[in-house]
Amino acid sequence: MAGKTTVGVLAMQGAFIEHEQAIKSCGANCLQVRRAQDLQEIDALIIPGGESTTMGKLLKQFNLLDEIKFQAEQGMPIWGTCAGMILMAKEIVDSNQIRLGLMNIEIKRNAYGRQVDSFETDLEVKGIGTTRAVFIRAPYVQKVWGDAQVLASYEDKIVMVRENNMLATAFHPELTRQKEIQEYFLQMI
Repeated sequence: MAGKTTVGVLAMQGAFIEHEQAIKSCGANCLQVRRAQDLQEIDALIIPGGESTTMGKLLKQFNLLDEIKFQAEQGMPIWGTCAGMILMAKEIVDSNQIRLGLMNIEIKRNAYGRQVDSFETDLEVKGIGTTRAVFIRAPYVQKVWGDAQVLASYEDKIVMVRENNMLATAFHPELTRQKEIQEYFLQMI
């Protein structure tokens, strides 16, 4: 695969189109991922926001769970936003839902309330600076361990974590005009 970087966006449910547009605006190619073989065509993967329980069931139904785990173990950069962050967590408070379980983080789902409690704020991100963050029925990280590193917090709650080749955000960078988080992820490739 010579030439431009190709980022896959899991395109089963959720805000995958917005991620695709944001990645393309950064100069990378983008591929919608719906089948295990699509993972062979990409350099990195984004798991978008949406409904994490539904997404987990679809990952299992389409035989993507084990293949994504394998790609993560091989070093493929993977970024989960909101529901994607939940799916990447090893532990989810009060839930035994299907998940990838890739990151040493414990997540609290819908931690900021319902849809009507969604909000935007400026967020200070380690190594990036200030960025605009959109929180929609967002989770937050209650605990990190091992190699997981906190990159941003909001009101003393962890909302962005990196662990080696994996990135997770409780907020939606794809819903703003700023592209610092996308650029940061592209540099992980």
